[in-house]
Amino acid sequence: MKSNTYTRGDFPLKTINLVLGIHNHQPLGNFDWVVEEAYQKAYLPFLRTLKKYPAVKIAQHFTGTLLDWLTEQKPQFIRELRGMVQSGQVEMMGGAYYEAILSIIPDEDKAKQLALMNRATKRHFKTTPHGIWLAERVWEQHLAKPIAEAGLRYIVVDDTHFKYAGFADEELLGYYVTEEQGFKVDIFPISKKLRYEIPFGEVKDLIQYLRDLATEEGNRIVVYADDGEKFGIWPETFKHVYEDGWLDGFLKALSENSDWIKIVHFKDVLDTIPPLGRTYLPNASYAEMMHWALPVHHYGLYDEFERHLKDQGILETYGSFFKGGFWRNFLAKYPEANHMHKKMMRVSARGRALVQRSNHASTRRAARKAMNDVLAAQCNDPYWHGIFGGLYLPNLRYPIYRHLIKAESQFDRIEKNEGIRVQTVDFDCDGHREVIVESNVLSAYFKPDAGGALYELDFKPRSLNLLDIVSRKEEGYHEKLRKSVPVEHLVEGAVSIHDAVLSKEPDLDKALHYDSYRRGSLIEHFFESDVTLDSVAESRYRELGDFVGTPFRHHVRRDRKSVTIKFVRDGVVRSRERDQRIRLEKAITMTEDRGDLIINYRLRNLEQSPVDLLFGMECNVGLQAGDAPDRFYYAPDRHLEDARLRSMGELSNLSMIGLRDEWLGVDVRYRVDKPATFWRYPVETISLSEAGFERIFQSSVILPHWQIRLTTDWRVQVVQTIRIIGKKGKK
Repeated sequence: MKSNTYTRGDFPLKTINLVLGIHNHQPLGNFDWVVEEAYQKAYLPFLRTLKKYPAVKIAQHFTGTLLDWLTEQKPQFIRELRGMVQSGQVEMMGGAYYEAILSIIPDEDKAKQLALMNRATKRHFKTTPHGIWLAERVWEQHLAKPIAEAGLRYIVVDDTHFKYAGFADEELLGYYVTEEQGFKVDIFPISKKLRYEIPFGEVKDLIQYLRDLATEEGNRIVVYADDGEKFGIWPETFKHVYEDGWLDGFLKALSENSDWIKIVHFKDVLDTIPPLGRTYLPNASYAEMMHWALPVHHYGLYDEFERHLKDQGILETYGSFFKGGFWRNFLAKYPEANHMHKKMMRVSARGRALVQRSNHASTRRAARKAMNDVLAAQCNDPYWHGIFGGLYLPNLRYPIYRHLIKAESQFDRIEKNEGIRVQTVDFDCDGHREVIVESNVLSAYFKPDAGGALYELDFKPRSLNLLDIVSRKEEGYHEKLRKSVPVEHLVEGAVSIHDAVLSKEPDLDKALHYDSYRRGSLIEHFFESDVTLDSVAESRYRELGDFVGTPFRHHVRRDRKSVTIKFVRDGVVRSRERDQRIRLEKAITMTEDRGDLIINYRLRNLEQSPVDLLFGMECNVGLQAGDAPDRFYYAPDRHLEDARLRSMGELSNLSMIGLRDEWLGVDVRYRVDKPATFWRYPVETISLSEAGFERIFQSSVILPHWQIRLTTDWRVQVVQTIRIIGKKGKK
């Protein structure tokens, strides 16, 4: 093999191979102004600065969602990038087009995601990717096969993955080959030191670090690959990276030391330097992600143990034995993420089956086109949560459900489905069967084992899931909230978002409230007689009944144009005097062509003596924006001083309340045949994002309740009606 030894006079020159990679991504559903800001503060200035240093080669990865935006909004940027690809300065990396976590989507969809990006790269940049950016670096060994089958040769993952497999630092200055069923792919380890130091460390220290790694043989490889948003979007980084000249200084230093820092592309390494060996890596992501995946009671223990190892000075020595959780456990940690994932899997399976059994080319084409919506719904960001908003952000969840419901509606048309369909199946893979009722107007997902509650309600004319909400859940990082500082008090100088503790508003710790059950609709409560709206809204009340989240018996009755599901539970309502046995029955009727749920309640006293009850029925409506003026409550003949969807209030002796979203073009009404006292309040979560702790509106709670003296039985009918209205700015 040809030696890479260089000489300067009579002295050997030690060299090092440096491979640089940048990953750029904006999730589906991100606000246009957010993407524009990322473009102006990170993507464009980075490219323009890089262009000034043609000796610095770099791999670039743009996800399909971002590539679509750039193609439509910034075609000049695409042209500039294409020119740098053709000059050889930039290597384009592939990946899942919609930045899916490949390990959790069907194998057929893996192939489609990778092929879409390959084709897009060829179309825009006249080149074919040789390797991929692995979304969130979530690696499972079986992925080697579909990646290789897509014609791709390499991936990049953290050196943490390798250390979990027992590698020492000196063994990570190169790349390795792995295989699955004989399908091979090469794996590059990303240097954690460079990932943390770029762009926060001193340039001279980075150059010295590379000099310390250089050898006379010149076959060592060190890899830096990380998010492009670090270069301008993370707090204070625009000033640091561009205005203060960090990036210019770094690229200039690399250019000035190009005689011994050999900057090469991933694809060129594969053709010139052999792998260091073969390996099989454990299931892993980057260390922070594995920490975030832990359940809350282990989250704090992880922090405590990490601090202990640091204090003892042994973290570096024994760090490879210290690891967090497993990415897939986000689906166990957050039932809402699991529900969304299982919905995606269900719709994907339906679409793939439709393609396979279609006898006509036009039907197959229509089904394949609809499958593009399923692929878009695999965008990973709302399926998990860490230091980024992720799952907690309604604007990221909304397009996932919108694409899935749109695909279902397209499949309905292809299959010429009429009438109303019922399926009883373990939809969410928890060992209990759910009941799914579908028409061409609504889809409703009920959980008999959890109070017969409704956890998904799709209004197909608007491709909208009205129960796309997240409950208030304790997070391990909430302990840090009391130590946070307002964003405007951030000290000068760039800081990693992994280290910053910021808050978007003061006193957010006082808004920390946790739900004891998963939020949904048709959830029945029995309250103490002196309960207050504030105590219910803040989850400080006492639940007297044992109906929330407990199993109900059920049966389904079908008529020609409707379906009725009846849920029944014999339970207990506690009081100071005694426990009273109560039978709660609720029957929900859906018709084939209307956006109505007709809910009939019956309470039966199973004891001889009468009992006084305060009975309430909780419904949640997720219309995303709590403060927008075109999204509001209304009630006949009542003036609401604060009609915002995040408002709190009580309306007594009321028979109807409505919620209107003029942006989405939806009106939701609740009518009761016995006047009730209606409470309304918001569900708002407190979560961590790049910019610090923030309050996020999740849903509006509608809670009609009645004071009842139950002797034998009591009945009430509630009708939920969903209708289309004209969208804002449209007739």
